[in-house]
Amino acid sequence: MSVSTHVLDSVTGRPAAGMAVALHAGDALVAAGTTDADGRCRLVEGPTAAGPHRLVFGTGDWSAAQGRETFWPEVALTFAVREPAEHHHVPLLLSPFAYSTYRGS
Repeated sequence: MSVSTHVLDSVTGRPAAGMAVALHAGDALVAAGTTDADGRCRLVEGPTAAGPHRLVFGTGDWSAAQGRETFWPEVALTFAVREPAEHHHVPLLLSPFAYSTYRGS
């Protein structure tokens, strides 16, 4: 399974570069990274177990670095891995008081 994300700042309409992202399976940390200049982060390239996984985004620290306040100190998105061989792309669209996500390709 591979896991990636793409974070977009809905306030500026630009990628959220430099945001910390961690991938967990249960209580175990599977991978961690930081979004690149395009707001993208690829976390896992190899196989992992089926079951619930959680992406945790460091939205509070990132917002503070942008000189902005946010209601979200972190955003945690839990998703189900049913086919470990598939690619899982989970984008985050972020603003100070709202966020949305979807299963990407």
